[in-house]
Amino acid sequence: MEFMITTLAERPHLAESLWFPDTWPEFILNDLVGLAHFGELDQVFPEFTMVATDPDGVVVARGHSVPFALHGPGRGELPAGGWDKVLVWAFQDLRRGTPADTVSAIDVTVRADRLGQGLSAVLLAALRENARSRGFAELVAPVRPTGKHLEPDSPMGEYALRTRADGLPVDAWLRTHVRAGGVIDSVAPCSMTVTGSTAQWRAWTGLPFDAPGPVLVPDGLVPAHCSPERDVVSYVEPNVWVRHALR
Repeated sequence: MEFMITTLAERPHLAESLWFPDTWPEFILNDLVGLAHFGELDQVFPEFTMVATDPDGVVVARGHSVPFALHGPGRGELPAGGWDKVLVWAFQDLRRGTPADTVSAIDVTVRADRLGQGLSAVLLAALRENARSRGFAELVAPVRPTGKHLEPDSPMGEYALRTRADGLPVDAWLRTHVRAGGVIDSVAPCSMTVTGSTAQWRAWTGLPFDAPGPVLVPDGLVPAHCSPERDVVSYVEPNVWVRHALR
């Protein structure tokens, strides 16, 4: 099947259709940086938002990215804060009028009923080409490995560097990035942070959160930490920085 892929700026009437049911775990949607900024990307950065439609015009996938100044004062390295930090930098740079020198992918999301059709790779290629066509030399991505939730106790650094016999990453999403030309750079140890009360985490996951210590949560890449005596649960998720040279 052929898909039409453009920026949202080229087809702004599709903005409302981008928010289709997806497979993100509910607790991740409560990352405070995401709550503050993710929903604004379509309005603020439509030229960096990619949208894919099927032959009937139905939106089947989206890809968000943001321009930011990686090589600005006090920066220069991909941040340990990963996804959260790069979103903050992008909006901060926009407010201050700081010229961007790099683009970061933020998400590639495919409708649940269209998974397995290669759309993730297509959207990643579109994000790369869109950044390149706008004069950027690099696209970076704080990647959330799709298989890591099956091994929440494994260190992310060790997991990210595992390879198959052909030399490609064991993880499917990291493998897609490497096949597209990406290079695994580093681990962002605190890429997304979700903190809430025990009641909130019970609602998000269906788990009791009634004992202190680590708790394995569905689709979590690492365990959450429960402190019932303080009525708080914290989840700090590592992601993997991947760099895509565009020239």
